[in-house]
Amino acid sequence: MALGRYGIWSIELRAQPNADNGEVIEAVQELEELGYGALWIGGNSDISHAAPLVEATSSIVLATGILSIWEHDPADVAARHTALTAAHPGRFLLGLGASHAKLAAAYERPYSKMVSYLDALDEAEPPVPVNERVLAALGPKMLKLAADRAVGAHPYLVTAEHTAEARSTLGESALLAPELKVVLEPDPERARAIARDYLAHYLALPNYTNNFLRLGFTEDDFANGGSDRLVDAVVAWGDAERVRARTDEFLAAGADHLALQLVEPSDAKGLPREGYRRLAEVLRLKG
Repeated sequence: MALGRYGIWSIELRAQPNADNGEVIEAVQELEELGYGALWIGGNSDISHAAPLVEATSSIVLATGILSIWEHDPADVAARHTALTAAHPGRFLLGLGASHAKLAAAYERPYSKMVSYLDALDEAEPPVPVNERVLAALGPKMLKLAADRAVGAHPYLVTAEHTAEARSTLGESALLAPELKVVLEPDPERARAIARDYLAHYLALPNYTNNFLRLGFTEDDFANGGSDRLVDAVVAWGDAERVRARTDEFLAAGADHLALQLVEPSDAKGLPREGYRRLAEVLRLKG
């Protein structure tokens, strides 16, 4: 599946059932024109959020980032996946994740649940092909599962060091497509403030903080939206040169594709389409 080197990760860019999705469709069509290879629909996304966007575009890959395995029946997911990919081959990537204990009421033994969910996708008629599904994975066990039972891994909120470790665990052939937050702001104080405002929610979720502890961070790094050290490790902020250098770090560490999430000030209104254009220039997508 041709994801390209860069994609966009967004919660806002999702189609809604029985709604006027004109603005979202227009924005996704522009992402395709700008040269982004994929759109990762963030949050607890579903195939219904992606299907109208696949239908309205011609080449960009739509991926769920992620579909929660606690909230969607695998047989139904497999059937809808089959219908969408039959009509638009190579255009949809099923991203699966175990979410978080604080967000999923039925959360228990997430690794075992993921194994059984993949078993159900394999047993569906027709099954979901291994190369058309990707797993949200942070720790070694889930990363190994992603290499064995999916096309690869889509880690969220990680560092370049984690990317290097993930590549080692996955092996050379598996897809590694980490999410990376971007703040297009050259002033360090303002950029970090924007990042901290957004990160505070995630630093209350043990899946992420436990992963950071494995990487050598401490509890002190999680206070008040994150220490400078943590913010600088998980957010690419700055001018064009600095942001491009940070994305290059992740690619050099072993990422095949970066799902870039543009983070704007909390009072920003509407879709950040000008930001997507600026980011495309930073990455020289058309050059």
